[in-house]
Amino acid sequence: MPAARASLPIVQKGTITIIARNLPAKIILTGLSAVIAVAAVEVISAIRQPLIPFQNPSRTPVILGSTGPHLMYAVLGDSTGAGQGADPPSGIAIKTAEFLAQDHRVTLVNMAISGARIGDVLNEQIPGTVKLKPDLVLIAVGANDSTHFTSSTVFAAQFETVIATLTTMNPKVKIVVTGCPDMGSVPRFAQPLRWFAGTQGNRINSALAPVVARHHLVNADIAGSTGSDFRKDPSLFAADKFHPNDRGYELWIKVLDRALTSALAG
Repeated sequence: MPAARASLPIVQKGTITIIARNLPAKIILTGLSAVIAVAAVEVISAIRQPLIPFQNPSRTPVILGSTGPHLMYAVLGDSTGAGQGADPPSGIAIKTAEFLAQDHRVTLVNMAISGARIGDVLNEQIPGTVKLKPDLVLIAVGANDSTHFTSSTVFAAQFETVIATLTTMNPKVKIVVTGCPDMGSVPRFAQPLRWFAGTQGNRINSALAPVVARHHLVNADIAGSTGSDFRKDPSLFAADKFHPNDRGYELWIKVLDRALTSALAG
């Protein structure tokens, strides 16, 4: 009995020490996981609120410009590529095409669809784009992948396939990507959800960065170039407090025009 009593405190002491050291970390991790899960549900709930009625753009080719070499220009992606939130003449597709038409005969085809993720671009937009054999492609996707929590690995792999398909179709094709806009600026998300949405947008852009470098794509970094403007001025958003309005898109278009110019010069 004495021996048993002598050994018991030693065992208990070691056990209690281990528990005491690990219990706070476990509590913190459990709490953090719960907070993230709640935030994820709240983000999904926020983006499912009614938006402004919107019709995706026609895929009928639009001809612009009368001088210079011909340029088959395709725009792929989500609602930002489709121009949701702006008046139809103010979306990034038509405005960048008008810019290109200053010294090219441009044929624009807008394949973008509101709500699209990178998997939708790959499966629903790329097949039709390949048939066009474009010289220049603008890919505006990432926002919906951030809000629907597409894994970084899946996002990067599917983007790789999109690029590989386009370059197989035309090894000389020029590709510009926007990445995910600054989701931490979106007023539709109340804090701290806005902060959480921002972390997801950053995650998607981090996943995209190696793809851009590996394939020598041109990155029109709309998040880095205009995010601070959107954070300071909520009036740059449309009435749905999610998409840019005409003035908001104008900021993006300046970045895109520079990127497209760089791509064509490369």
